[in-house]
Amino acid sequence: MTNHAVRLESAGAAVTVVSAEEAVTAWATRYFGTWWHTAETDPAGRSGPRITARVDPQVYEDSAYLVTREPYRNTTYAGAPLLLAADVSSGVIRAVSPWARIAYRSEPGAGSLEVSGCHTKDIATATARLAREMMRGQLLRDGWAVLHASAVVGENGRTVLTLGSKGAGKTTAALALAARHGLGLLANDRVFVRANVGGGVDVLPWPSAAALGLGLLSGLGWTGIVQERLEAGERLHPTQSNQVTLALLAGYRKPVWGEETGAELKAQVWPDQFPSWFGVPLAAEGVAAALVFPRVEASAAPAVEETSRTVGDGDFMIGRTEDRYPDVFGLLGVDGGGTEGARRSVARLLAGLPHHAVVLGHDATANADLLAKVIGCA
Repeated sequence: MTNHAVRLESAGAAVTVVSAEEAVTAWATRYFGTWWHTAETDPAGRSGPRITARVDPQVYEDSAYLVTREPYRNTTYAGAPLLLAADVSSGVIRAVSPWARIAYRSEPGAGSLEVSGCHTKDIATATARLAREMMRGQLLRDGWAVLHASAVVGENGRTVLTLGSKGAGKTTAALALAARHGLGLLANDRVFVRANVGGGVDVLPWPSAAALGLGLLSGLGWTGIVQERLEAGERLHPTQSNQVTLALLAGYRKPVWGEETGAELKAQVWPDQFPSWFGVPLAAEGVAAALVFPRVEASAAPAVEETSRTVGDGDFMIGRTEDRYPDVFGLLGVDGGGTEGARRSVARLLAGLPHHAVVLGHDATANADLLAKVIGCA
């Protein structure tokens, strides 16, 4: 059986993904693509951290059985129940997610993780998620931290970070600049940040699908593009609700709300769809140059506001309170948001950058023009 392999690399961190299913490595290539350097490699020729993924129901059954033979505990990972058994003497961690029918075998000391299951799409999704976790662990141990922010990059790597609580308008502000003024999109919701030797803050992407509300898609002028692509047989990320897909096919332009949760349901955009569908380039790195704190009011004319807001503890990811992916497989070795020292040094340096508070409306062009003027790229 022929194995396929891809190598992910960013800022000295690297992970190799190996699978007999080309769809699994292709998924990783698409998911990380431009944001992290991704290339095909020899399955047997690279050392270092590695994930091996198998789509094999019998291997899954055998692996699941080994978990239940040992003392295990119940936990939750990626929103699903997980049975977890750790062998202290060997350092091997085994786990099974019965709902997803995925089994895991992790050897943190060897940098080895095996994933097995019954369905290619589920294995591809889990493998990409865990590859990001392995990369995250290496970056955090190397002094990076995770900041809740969207980010766009202009000339000379000059990076604008947009910050705020959920729904504040981080993505609205970042995509307005990217779509209307050609800045590269570096991240939709989270970024890796680290103080550099020159006294600045380096910024790296946190690859993920982007959740975009239908109102935002309409404001950016993208509803028709999405509708045409879907009608032609292309698809958005499979985590998207079918209710959203049907609304997009109908050209619906208003927010869609979940019938059970009452929460807004959003389109889930693959990273590579920003350049291919919307003409928005992606950026792989940058250096923080300015902070923007937006808020959105539907009827507001875009304007600058006064603010005393700066980066605080709540802007950083803290594993114990916000992480859907706790370190049950021993992949991180530090808090999920980085060390306290790394967060503090970044916060101190970001506090010295220009801060801009803005109110934005639903006119994407007017929003973009104000933001460009504020940050000096108009």
